[in-house]
Amino acid sequence: MKFIKELFTDEKGTISSKRVAGMICVIALVVALISNTFSHETIKPSDTLVQAVALFAFGAFGLTSLDKFSKK
Repeated sequence: MKFIKELFTDEKGTISSKRVAGMICVIALVVALISNTFSHETIKPSDTLVQAVALFAFGAFGLTSLDKFSKK
């Protein structure tokens, strides 16, 4: 449980909303891709939607990485 808490906290010890949003996007992508594997071709999320969620997840994690190196 401590590992999961540390996964979502920043270097100050507070919960990072970017990390939480990024992880929610990753979980949504994994669920969508796994469910798409077992469903028919006609029932699938649009490619644009999948790409948008993926870009949001990568952007959220990327911005979190930039916060570590920025000076205040």
